[in-house]
This record gives sequence, C-alpha cells and structure tokens, in this order.
Amino acid sequence: MSMRWHAVVLAGSRPGGDPFALSMGANLKALIPVNGVPMVRHPVEALLNCDAIATVTVLAQEAERIAATLPEDKRLQVRTSAGTIAETLLSLCDDPETVWPLLVTTADHALLTPEMVRDVCWKSTRSDVGIGVVSKRRLLGRFPDTKRTWIPFKGGSFTGANLFVLRSDKVRTVIEVWRSVEQDRKKVGKLLWSLGPSLFFQAALRRLTIEELLHKISVRLGVSIRAVRLSDPLAAIDVDKPSDHQQVEAILAGRQ
Repeated sequence: MSMRWHAVVLAGSRPGGDPFALSMGANLKALIPVNGVPMVRHPVEALLNCDAIATVTVLAQEAERIAATLPEDKRLQVRTSAGTIAETLLSLCDDPETVWPLLVTTADHALLTPEMVRDVCWKSTRSDVGIGVVSKRRLLGRFPDTKRTWIPFKGGSFTGANLFVLRSDKVRTVIEVWRSVEQDRKKVGKLLWSLGPSLFFQAALRRLTIEELLHKISVRLGVSIRAVRLSDPLAAIDVDKPSDHQQVEAILAGRQ
C-alpha cells in the first residue's frame, strides 16, 4: 500500500453533558476509562501503529483535556472542533491546509486495530467516500447477544463501523446532505424521498442491495459512495452504553 491516509478522530461532546459518560465517572465521553486508560487513547494508538496512516488529528471541543491523555508523537495533533460532526467535517473541507485523503473515525472506537484501518482504506481507493459497514450475519455469528442498529437491505442487514474514507473536498456535497439529518436520524426517510420517490420506495421495500442504493445516491449527488464490507466484525462494536463498555473491556482483555 503506497498511498497513505491522514486520520481524523472525532472526540467531541454533546451539549449539556453525556449521561452515559457521567454514569461511567467521566464528564467527557472520550475520557471514559476503558481497561484503565481514557477511551480515546485506544483508536489513536491503533492509528499511530498503522503503516497506512501518515498523521493523526484529534478534534474535540475541549482539546486541551483530550491532549493531556494522549501519547506524545510528532505525527499527532489535537485541535478544537466545531459544534457538530457535520460542521467539523465541513470546516476540514474548507481548510486549505487539509491534506487528503482522510480516514475519519471516532473516539469510542476502542476496538480499532491497524488491520481494520488498512482494510477500509484499501477497499476505498476507487471511491470519493468509503463507508465501513459490517453485516449482521458476520457480527451475530461471532457475538449473538450484541445489540446494534441494523439497516435492512435486499440480501442482508448492515450496521455502521464508524470508519469513513473521504477522498477530497468533493465530499462536501455528501456532508451537506448528512447535516440535514444529523440531529434527527428519523429524517433519513425524508432525505431519501428528497432524492426521488422511486429511490425512497425501492429502499423502503428492500428492493435494493446496499451497493445498489449507494450507487443510485452517488449518481444523484455526483459523488461516488461505496459501502466497504469490513473483514473483522469487531469493527462494528463501539462504546455507546454500559453493556458495550463491558463487552469491549472483555474483548480487549482477551487480546492481552
């Protein structure tokens, strides 16, 4: 793999505090302890240990607090983020100093490994946007009790993996669309309707595979979007609730 990516770790916090973080003894989700260290440190170290990654930028509203928990490395920087994920990504598109392509992940991806990073990067080389996904069959085949949000398609259901490859500032169009549903995921149906009634009904009736749906959206937006089926189902497990935290700590303990 000759190309190298520039990683972005989103470590922002919700306005008014995060109830889950507070229940875990931290007032920032990124600082929830996972196996004895702040959660954000796990994905950052995985990225620094991956030969596909040239630099790592962590974006957070409370940048100084996050920076104090991370290792010192000349490839790593921590910067202040915008108010929402979409606004943060749009600011990257508008920043002339942004170096592309980007790999975007989140602070709660505590199970991230260099192998997962290489997998999503390598499989996204021919698209403007690569979206990491894991199939229900693969994840439940290994962890049948795992609770995820599944999106049904023709041929199977998928969940996201909080791994995105962005090729250039051309992805601004996609981010603008995402911003319209960012605060209310229930608006996704409305979003699909805005792209055309035919597309909406085909998706709702599960007449499209995930690849077919993203191809149709790509044509409408003029940006190539690809679903990247990840080899390791653990890529779909992040830390969003106490049961996730318990499961992730057990998995990490098993790696040691």
